[in-house]
Amino acid sequence: MKFKEIKNNIYYCGLNDCERKIFDELIPLEQGTSYNSYLVKGSEKIALIDTMYLPKSDEYIANLDENEVTRVDYIIANHGEQDHTGALPKLIKKYPEAMIVTNQFCKNNIMEMLLIPEDRIQVIKNNEELSLGDKTLRFLMAPGVHWPDTMFTYIVEDNLLCTCDFLGAHYTFDDIFANDSEELMHSAKRYYAEIMMPFRKMCQKYTKQVQEINPEMILPSHGPIYKNPKFILDLYEDWSSDEAKNLVLIPYVSMYGSVTEMVNYLADKFEAAGIKVVKHDVVTDDLGDLAMALVDAKAIILGGSMVLASPHPAIANAAYLANLLNPKAKYASIVGSYGWGGDLIDKLAGMVSNLKVEIIEPILVKGKAKFETYQKLDKMAADFISRMQ
Repeated sequence: MKFKEIKNNIYYCGLNDCERKIFDELIPLEQGTSYNSYLVKGSEKIALIDTMYLPKSDEYIANLDENEVTRVDYIIANHGEQDHTGALPKLIKKYPEAMIVTNQFCKNNIMEMLLIPEDRIQVIKNNEELSLGDKTLRFLMAPGVHWPDTMFTYIVEDNLLCTCDFLGAHYTFDDIFANDSEELMHSAKRYYAEIMMPFRKMCQKYTKQVQEINPEMILPSHGPIYKNPKFILDLYEDWSSDEAKNLVLIPYVSMYGSVTEMVNYLADKFEAAGIKVVKHDVVTDDLGDLAMALVDAKAIILGGSMVLASPHPAIANAAYLANLLNPKAKYASIVGSYGWGGDLIDKLAGMVSNLKVEIIEPILVKGKAKFETYQKLDKMAADFISRMQ
């Protein structure tokens, strides 16, 4: 595959992976992903910025050969996770003079995870620069946007910023440049929800930092290159803000329909009050859609049936995920139904202990909702509506 020039001897040399269906054995991929790598040819030295996922490494190296990359002086590792570094062991054999350039955290990670020899790694610090002759690479530490070892690489003379996982998208493409479409926005939001949302405050910080740098283009490690950085930066400014949308998210599972009845009743109440509702069946609906709704939700109501004496595993999984992603919701509650007993409320509540939310009185009913249950549901809906309007 012929490398595509981005600007002034800077090339895209990454690969699409359209067949990959799940990321980190957790995240469903709607259309696969891309693993982005960038070749920078200076007048004196040549650098690769990020490399390749191991299963695609032979194809990647074949492309380097096809494009006559016979020498590499530096391999920049912006982050140690193996979708970016999996090809490193093969590359340091192929290019015996190349040094891996990274920060101390990432050095430790790639030595442990990939068994990279210490003498092949050059450690740099924040704002340190590396000359390639007529091009300069400046390294900007960005710990906390995904991993503690993350950094950005700024190509100074060309005003291009390689942001690693930050500002990325699980998105495949033919044109390496973003088209600022609704489809790309959807993929970028899904990616933010699943990967970046737990680090929302850090995303706020580094969004501002990138805005201050004002790069001509943003070159992420997944998804297309942004010739219009404002597109993705405005989205991140919104998603990572402290302000939630007027939206109630209701993840639920219902074994015999009782929970579904309560969820639908609440949803009708909210919608009548002009509040948007997202109902998410945690058994049949896409986990990524749940994560996306968590980005915006001001309120979360978990709906669950019991299995034996515990919450249904599907709603327990949703609660656990919400706790990990740590969204900016302000209010939460639980509705549930049981057959012969057990502890639904306390166990589910314990699974979302990270959420900084006001708890509205939960509702638990044996079997189907009854007259008094609907009275309680009316009060729950009114309590949420009064806080959200």
